Formats: sequence, structure tokens, C-alpha cells
Amino acid sequence: MKKTHYEVAVIGCGSIGLASAYYLARNHGLQDLALIDSGQPMAFTSAQSGENYRNWWPHPSMVAFTNRSIDLLEEIARQTDNRINMNRRGYVLASRREDVDQLVTQLHEGLGDAAAELLRYHDDARGSHYERPVHADWQGVREGVDILRSQELIRAVFPSYAEDIQSIVHIRRGGDISAQQLGMFMLEHLKSVGAQRVSGSVKAIRADAPFVLEIHDEQTGTTQITADRLINAAGPFAADIAEMLGQSLPLFNTFQQKIAFEDRAQAIPRDMPFSIDLDEQLIDWQPDERELLLEDPDFAWLAETLPGAIHCRPDGGDHGRWIKLGWAYNDRRAEASRELPLDDNFPEVVLRGAARLNPSLKAYYGQLPRAMHHYGGWYTMTEENWPLIGPMQAEGAFMNCAMSGFGTMSACAAGELCAAWVADAPLPRYARDFSLARRDDAQLMQQLHDGNKGIL
Repeated sequence: MKKTHYEVAVIGCGSIGLASAYYLARNHGLQDLALIDSGQPMAFTSAQSGENYRNWWPHPSMVAFTNRSIDLLEEIARQTDNRINMNRRGYVLASRREDVDQLVTQLHEGLGDAAAELLRYHDDARGSHYERPVHADWQGVREGVDILRSQELIRAVFPSYAEDIQSIVHIRRGGDISAQQLGMFMLEHLKSVGAQRVSGSVKAIRADAPFVLEIHDEQTGTTQITADRLINAAGPFAADIAEMLGQSLPLFNTFQQKIAFEDRAQAIPRDMPFSIDLDEQLIDWQPDERELLLEDPDFAWLAETLPGAIHCRPDGGDHGRWIKLGWAYNDRRAEASRELPLDDNFPEVVLRGAARLNPSLKAYYGQLPRAMHHYGGWYTMTEENWPLIGPMQAEGAFMNCAMSGFGTMSACAAGELCAAWVADAPLPRYARDFSLARRDDAQLMQQLHDGNKGIL
């Protein structure tokens, strides 16, 4: 007889849902798990991940949270002979401004008392105390942040950058991993302890324990399962699941895009860290192109000042050939759907934006490779852009959602924290800050409202 009752049902098999189930099984011995998703694991939002990680945030709770997640990623890397392809050349934040005091203030706020030890300034051209990001190995890299304020040093270390870059903030505990390999590692462990996949979309939930979930699969039709507890890890559909439980969550979605392509022109050095151009910019269209854009109300915004935070990085390791570009400039809220609203103009827009920091990318203007991969995913977020992890109103229901653009880097800590809530185990200090209870903390909410949120 097909199994229909589970101790815990996990709704969503992206990186967050798998991590929640993995740490339930690993840390708490809870193995009677249903893993519910309408598609293959890691095949929707998680498949669109930038696959980056870093521990820089303008608030100590987020710093502690992501540091814990990186600790857990390192543990998995050691355990699997680095199956997850973890590397660590860091995050580079580049600006044409000499004054990056606002950013440094945020670093102080995030690092707290440790800032004096972890912030290092390099004002001379030699940079004798600055460790170049030559090696990709994540082990043995210094903690902290290096701030480069010598243009001569910047040109020597990052020769592909535009010559007008005056300041570099180099976050050292950062890099990239294979999100797919991380997810598959967790899924294999879950299968080995008896967790079962349930294919289909949740259409209704009876909102009291034991929960009755109505699940529809296009091939097998509608079935029901019951569960003593459930985890809402439904990503962009987390608010829909909450409504089935009679609760409204303060979530919204935006759609963000990226491109990846083979760097046949070798425009980007293979040892370049994940690089973010912080500055606002006007895209360098030709005069006639700009004029045409300004004449069209639907496209005039492309000829106006756009926000910064364009990013670029090599993809595939030191011996790979591909690069990734991304720019999360879209702030329009939208209802999430399985159909992804890709914008045909985005590849050329992000290319021209990224070429401001790395001018060698201009070699691809108007001639991006045909094999280019243009993709995108939903950023599910709260106004303060922090996760929601913890109990929901219905007793026995928990949530692990609102990971915006930082699901890959925070998955391990988010899964560990959610599992602790479900198992009624001891919680880390930051637990309350990521639950709905934070909304009762007027001081914290004011801090976040004043700009201490930040996501790059």
C-alpha cells in the first residue's frame, strides 16, 4: 500500500526545502519525511541561482547567519572531497568614488567589535600586506575585508577593470559553489534514510494537525497525504501555501535575470573574483540608439540613469571558458508563475552595463554567442529583505522562505535553523531575528528601514 502519512511534509524541493529536510534527518533523526514538488528537485528557482556566497551584510545577525552557513558548506566540502566545487576568491565591490565611507560604516555595523581586526586598509601602490586572490582554494584564505585605495595597486591586481576605478572593497570570505551538487548531495542522503518524494502541486491544506494536503499531479491525478508537521519552503509560492493555512505572509516577488556565455574573446581573467560595479550608470548606447530609446515610453528608462550592482564572474573554474553576468535592477512586483518572463533586451543591457567595469566585454557588443544561456528566477522577499524562518500561525506549521537572491549561500544555515524549530531543539541567537517575531522589535525594524538591509 502506498504510504499516505508522514511525520513531516516539506513543501518545495529547492535548495531551501532540501536543506530543511537534510538537517531534520541529520541533526534530529527525523526521517519520516515527504518531499513535495511538482517538478524535479532543484529544477525551478534553485536552478537559476548565481551560485555565489559571501559573509558581508550590514547587520550582525545576517553576518552570523551567513557565517554559519559557510561553516556548514565547508563541512560538506571537506566531507565530499569538495564535490560542491567550493572556491574562495572573494567578492570585489568596485567604485569610481574615493569616498566609500558609507560602505565602510555598514561593514563596521555588520562586523561589530571584530571590525577593528578584520578591516584592512591598503593605500600604497605596493600593497605589501594585501594577499592577491591568485588561488581558488577555499582553505587558508584570510578572514575579513581588504579596502584598496591606491589606483596603482588596483590596476596591478585587477588589470581588466576600468582605469577610473578608485576604490575596491574586497570581501574575503566569499566565492562560488555548485548549488546543484549541494542539492544532490542532500537529496542522496535523504533517500538513503528513507525520505520519500511526492510529485505534484499542493492545492489545499486542512490547517490543523494532522495536516491533510491535497496534491495534484498531471499524470496521476489528485491524492491526499497527511502529516503531523509541515514546512513551507515553496519559494515564490510560499505566500500561496500560507494562504491555504489561513495566514498572510509579508512577501512579494520580483523577477531577476542573468546570462552566461563562452568567453571566446578571453575578456575576463579566469582568476577574477566575483566582481560588482557599485556605481549608478548610463549605459553607453550610441547617440542614435539612445535617441530611439528616449522616444519610446516603454524603453526610455534604458537611456536614463540605472542603479549599480552589476556583477560579473568567471564560471567553470580556472580551466573553464564561460562567464556569468547579472543585474538585479528590476523592482517591479509580480505574481510568480512557472512561465518565466524573460526580456529579450536583457542580454544586451547587462552586457553593456558590465562593460563599464570590464571594458574588454565591449568585444561582444551586438555579437553575443548564439549558445548564450539567458535565464532568470523569482526573488521572493520581505520589505526588509530578510528571510522568514520559524513557526507559522497554525500549530505544527513552519516556514523557510523569503531568501531573495541569497538562497544558495544561506541554504545550510536556513535549513539547520528551520529544522531546529521543527524539532523543538535549542536555537541560535539570531533565530528570533529571522522569525515573524522580529516585527515586534521596533528598534530592529527601524534599523532595517533606515537602510541596514542591503543585498548585492
